[in-house]
Amino acid sequence: MDREFTVHKPVLKVREGQSEEIEDLVIIETPVTIYLNGDELVTLLCSPDKLEYLALGFLRSEGLISKMEDLEAIRVREEEGLIEVDLKEGAGLAEKLYGKRTVTSGCGKGTVFFSALDSLRSSPLTGNLRISSEKVLELMNSMQEKAELYKNTGGVHSAALADSDKILLFCEDIGRHNAIDKIVGQCLHEGISTEDKVIVSSGRLSSEILLKAAKLKIQLLISRAAPTSLCLELAENLNITLVGFARGKRCNIYTHAWRIKFFPG
Repeated sequence: MDREFTVHKPVLKVREGQSEEIEDLVIIETPVTIYLNGDELVTLLCSPDKLEYLALGFLRSEGLISKMEDLEAIRVREEEGLIEVDLKEGAGLAEKLYGKRTVTSGCGKGTVFFSALDSLRSSPLTGNLRISSEKVLELMNSMQEKAELYKNTGGVHSAALADSDKILLFCEDIGRHNAIDKIVGQCLHEGISTEDKVIVSSGRLSSEILLKAAKLKIQLLISRAAPTSLCLELAENLNITLVGFARGKRCNIYTHAWRIKFFPG
């Protein structure tokens, strides 16, 4: 495991009435501020890795960029906690967006710039992605096997991009939004299409996660955790399949179950 993303801290461990002083491995949390065309845009609380992917994924998820060609330059100043992004067009964009931010339900009070009402005007996703219920659980298990930071600290979320057969990209971060945005940023950077892919997440499926997926034309989201009511409403309207509580040998399919194939056991 890469130690630069963790730190040892003293802790008093108590078990069955007995205590002992030990050193525990703790995940590092750091603030990173994104500047867009010289203007401060947002500060994200995150794990200090894949910061370029995080910035790219955040901007892509929020609809501020759609392709690498939209960028003039991106500079990660890790020691200063800054990421500077220059767009070819869009001077003054940060000022226009200021005041339109929505504090989300995410870890570290995530921020989104789109309005939830935008989703009500979006067209339902098309596409006929199908996957077996066994493969749903297999993808979740595969993601968890990769989650070394979680196994060692218990302090991060996991996210993965998969096709209908296997995990393609994997990331861990203190924030479930950040983990997904880092995946999105890597897809953008490497030219990986997301339209026929699946997102697998360890975190709660809330409305802003659903809207990120919809913007990327993701038809299927799988999570170990629960969805929210607004997430379910939006998924139903946008023709997205949501699978929650994917654990062990069971899962709950909340919307558009026709994408999940079942076979007699």
